[in-house]
Amino acid sequence: MRISAKGRYALAATISMAEHYRAGEYITVISIAKKLGISKIYLEQVFSLLKRGGIVTSTKGSQGGYQLVRMPREITLLDVLSAVELALFEPTEATVSEKAPEIEASMLIVAFDKLQAALRNAMGNVTLNDLVTEVQKHKTGHGYMYYI
Repeated sequence: MRISAKGRYALAATISMAEHYRAGEYITVISIAKKLGISKIYLEQVFSLLKRGGIVTSTKGSQGGYQLVRMPREITLLDVLSAVELALFEPTEATVSEKAPEIEASMLIVAFDKLQAALRNAMGNVTLNDLVTEVQKHKTGHGYMYYI
């Protein structure tokens, strides 16, 4: 499976938002872009898709920005990627359906459909909260220890 840059940026941005999640707090695209080193213009396009997908909401004005629509434990990897990846689960193209329809059906039923179901299940079981927990593990594990 290949996730586009748009999908990876969407996931990174929502993880960043989940790290600082507090009900009612809006975060600007500029602050996320600076933190993650992502183009503000590109990130605005990503947030437009996240908003349309029901992952974030926005408000305008001096206290404006974006916030997650639900708590991080209620938003899955599947939710985020489905909002921005248009071809995440496109149907598998036919390979040999004209000359060998029985092989085509076997590949679909036994392999491709099962793989797609397993991917959906796996991505549906990973939440932003799970990802934030992993981020925290990596933050505490890379500190330098100085001895005198």
